[in-house]
Amino acid sequence: MPSFKKLTPNLVVANVERSLAFYVNTLGFARGMTVPEQSPFVFGSVSCGPLEIFFNDAATAIKEYPSFAGKAIGATGTMFIEMEGIDAFHDAVKPKVKITMPIITQWYGTREFAIEDPDGYVITFAERVPQKS
Repeated sequence: MPSFKKLTPNLVVANVERSLAFYVNTLGFARGMTVPEQSPFVFGSVSCGPLEIFFNDAATAIKEYPSFAGKAIGATGTMFIEMEGIDAFHDAVKPKVKITMPIITQWYGTREFAIEDPDGYVITFAERVPQKS
């Protein structure tokens, strides 16, 4: 049985620079590596603690993965990010993002809300909350 070490979302995006700006300036991630080092980029990454996300320019990605040709970017891709301090984070980003699911405490024990990034990827942010007995 393999021993998996890490999962890094590798998102196909329309504009790597725009994605970097959104994740850094709006969501608070740190900018990582880019290829090339100067714009226009075909690849970029961001991180925040143990989380890392890659962004690949759509035209470049299609060359590597021809089956992506003709498919909508972001239409069905989602990410679920567990965090702490969800209410303060929600209040900080709400005026700057498209909320796709309002903040709610779910029956399964998380408080969460979802947003849409510039390419249509849905990101759900969730914080575990104490279960009521």
